[in-house]
Amino acid sequence: MKIHLKRINKEYRFETTNERGDVVYLDNKSVENPQGASPMDLLLRGLAGCSSIDVVMILKKQKIELDDLEVEVEGFREDGAIPNVFKGIHLHFILQGDAPAAKAIRAVELSMDKYCSVSKMLEKAAEITYSITLNGEKLK
Repeated sequence: MKIHLKRINKEYRFETTNERGDVVYLDNKSVENPQGASPMDLLLRGLAGCSSIDVVMILKKQKIELDDLEVEVEGFREDGAIPNVFKGIHLHFILQGDAPAAKAIRAVELSMDKYCSVSKMLEKAAEITYSITLNGEKLK
């Protein structure tokens, strides 16, 4: 895995490109009009994406197709700390579809506890918790 970063203005805006040519823009969130994600924002997005891929894959292997999947992620940092790392992260999985509750719970558990590389890496620095809603009913 390889990423290339190039500064594209006189401030803090950067263009990052991976080996496939996918582009993601970074910026400093403290500027007046940021035009990209912050690096810490990308960590939370990566966690949401990694775990979502796992959940979909686990359920597909069981011939279960979701109608929709959303994840809300919130990171908690210690005010004023330098470096200002995440101390806690909470993910809320919102699933829609014909999945049995037990299988939906198990898919999320497997992702968060075993398969999601981003989760496994971040849990060394932050407490990661999660909750699950399936078709409007809170499961966990």
